[in-house]
Amino acid sequence: MTTPRPARSGSALAGAGILLSRIAGLLRELVASRVIGQGRIADALVAALRIPNLLQNLLGEGVLSASFVPVYSELLEDGDEQEANRVAGAIGAMLMTITAVCVLILVLAARPITGLLAWGLTGESFDLAVDLTRIVAVGLGFMVMSAWCLGILNSHRRFFLPYAAPVLWNAVQVVALVIAWQREWSIADAARGVAIALAIGGALQLLVQLPTVLRLARGLQLRTDGDNPHVRDIRRRFGPAVLGRGAVQLSAYLDLILASFLAAGGLAALFRAQILYTLPVSLFAMSVAAAELPELSRLNADPGAVATRADAALRRIAFWMLGSSLMLIAAGEPVVKLLFEGRNFTPADSSLVWLILVFYALGLPAIGLSRMLQNANFALGDTSGPARIAAIRVATAAGVGLLVMFPLDRAWIGIDGIEGLGDALGLHGPLDAEIRSDESIVRLGAIGLAIGSAIGAWVELALLTSLSRRRLPGLRSPLTTLRPAALAASVAFAVTAGMKLVAGDLPIILSVVAIVGVGGMVYVVAAFRTGVKEADMVLRPARKIIWR
Repeated sequence: MTTPRPARSGSALAGAGILLSRIAGLLRELVASRVIGQGRIADALVAALRIPNLLQNLLGEGVLSASFVPVYSELLEDGDEQEANRVAGAIGAMLMTITAVCVLILVLAARPITGLLAWGLTGESFDLAVDLTRIVAVGLGFMVMSAWCLGILNSHRRFFLPYAAPVLWNAVQVVALVIAWQREWSIADAARGVAIALAIGGALQLLVQLPTVLRLARGLQLRTDGDNPHVRDIRRRFGPAVLGRGAVQLSAYLDLILASFLAAGGLAALFRAQILYTLPVSLFAMSVAAAELPELSRLNADPGAVATRADAALRRIAFWMLGSSLMLIAAGEPVVKLLFEGRNFTPADSSLVWLILVFYALGLPAIGLSRMLQNANFALGDTSGPARIAAIRVATAAGVGLLVMFPLDRAWIGIDGIEGLGDALGLHGPLDAEIRSDESIVRLGAIGLAIGSAIGAWVELALLTSLSRRRLPGLRSPLTTLRPAALAASVAFAVTAGMKLVAGDLPIILSVVAIVGVGGMVYVVAAFRTGVKEADMVLRPARKIIWR
């Protein structure tokens, strides 16, 4: 049996690993934005990344967290490590078989699959997306097995390594981009280099975790064991979990399909905005939820204990996610400029990414709280309820996005700001292909998909709250946990907006430091004054330094 760690220690280790991997990801995009830009080739690369991503999302961390981790953690808690390792080996063998078949299908049928999921891409962009999809599919096969390693390591309360492993994945891509930059490759060749590096990085991400997995799970063997009752239990949970992840993946593919009909660069702008808005989700929601899942699974016989522990986790997530939403809205524009702008990435591109980020950020608190509620239900053995709710979220986001994206695509960012909003009023279909292909104009259609995402996230939170409180009567409403921090965020937003005006003439890096620093400090102090206990976690080290 593994040595227990406090929940906050586990979430801190997971958060540290995620922070390192996300910093590496931001570095990758900092270079990629300048080498590849935000035009049709960038759209083709994003499409190629999204299409094989089906493997990782359907078979990877989310599904394993819902089905495998609760059962495996419970076996470890009972001290039956031999049975736990037998189950882990059986699930690993099953994943390897399914992944190999899926990769083969993606490689052989890349052209029709790309045509189905990226209808709007045509000509050279479509052909490039097909080529890149074949390459990327191989790397994502390794990443599915990496997620299996993550499930084992998390169950043994080893959180840092699996979440830091993607640093290697990102580093290999950065090397490829730097080589392309230095040797002045064409943009298309640079995109191919990134795809090859992604496949190599996926293998490295798996290999760096395997030694620790084999040390913790001694005697683990990859062999099928369909008659094992624990394996059957995981397979029973696996189906609804796949459907739930499938609903989320369907949302991503609907965004991909719809964005491919937007003006050139819309798909790439969405991708870069998502990199920034998923950063706090990973750091402050996924890290807490991942650390709590094994512990909640060990307590699943006592719903009261599960509710108490989930309440504490929800409060921590609410504090951090509201602060993150505030920062992305108020300080997102200079951050985007600092990270991406230069060479092939224009000021108008920065403005579009920031506007998308604003609407994504409005849904951040709901996304973070929903992640924790999903894991609470997973710990209790319910994967079908969250799956149904995820499907409703997808339908809501897609419906709203489709309603507003095409009208918004008739507006654009001009020299004097946003223009053409008058033409955006009313219901419209997609622009003509010739107009959409004009890379000299940055249009706003992608914002519509971010609006749909934010509304869908709040619908999901409301439904998950109702479901969770029926199963855990002692659970407080997650919306209640938002109120004190929301007041502090309102005060900090006003201060941060003012700082943005004052610091506007400073060099961009100083402007970002001033806005984020002052805004973050005001938020933490205001949250502490309104009774948010989690703010004391931030202020306590500062007080110790001052009082010395």
